[in-house]
Amino acid sequence: MSIHTDEEFEKLKVIGKIVRWSLDEMSAAVRSGITTLELDHIGLRMLKHHGAEAAPQKVYGFPGAVCISVNDEAVHGVPGGRVLREGDLVKLDLVAVKDGFFADAAMTIRVGKVSNRADALVRCAEAAFWRAMNVARIGFRTCHIGREVEREVLDRGFKVMPELGGHGVGRTIHEHPSVPNFYDRSARTKLTDGLVIAVEPIISEGSGKGVLMPDRWTIRTADRSLSAHYEHTIVITKGKPVLLTA
Repeated sequence: MSIHTDEEFEKLKVIGKIVRWSLDEMSAAVRSGITTLELDHIGLRMLKHHGAEAAPQKVYGFPGAVCISVNDEAVHGVPGGRVLREGDLVKLDLVAVKDGFFADAAMTIRVGKVSNRADALVRCAEAAFWRAMNVARIGFRTCHIGREVEREVLDRGFKVMPELGGHGVGRTIHEHPSVPNFYDRSARTKLTDGLVIAVEPIISEGSGKGVLMPDRWTIRTADRSLSAHYEHTIVITKGKPVLLTA
């Protein structure tokens, strides 16, 4: 969507804050010994407290409130009985809706002390996002966001997962345009004033290829290498983008 009124902007800011608060509450609870289902319950409780709903459940019938993916699971992990252990990387990907407006954000949390390689991977995903913000403004195209993400990831010795990327958001979870994490010359959508998109580097320490798991939701790395994910919903402007979920 593109923002056309102050009312739309205010409602997006409200749901963006709710997503941020919910992720903060979940990340504070991450520890060795907790299950992904327990984390999911924390996220859902926060959403309900603020009058919001879990969008993946509402739109797609996802079997959980929050996508929670561990280690080689890149995205769309289904919450359940898996127990987090010291050294794990857990990705919390939360999309919520309130009053018809959606916001989407994700972060990768370290469980206790992780390996140097795992730590570098998490830092890389975050750095790739922030590098992309330099071109997330009027006058650029979606391919330029992908170019900056890919450059940062390759510079740090990792790989993007090209099948996975960002997207428009605002009135539902996934909208036009697609926002790739690599330099895709066909991604020519212009970034216009008020455009709302989710930018989300999803990267791996291995080949970058992904496979769908038997649950038909979770996508993991094909070579079982670690992955990391970092995402915010942003609004395009003439200058720096507005980060709704930061």
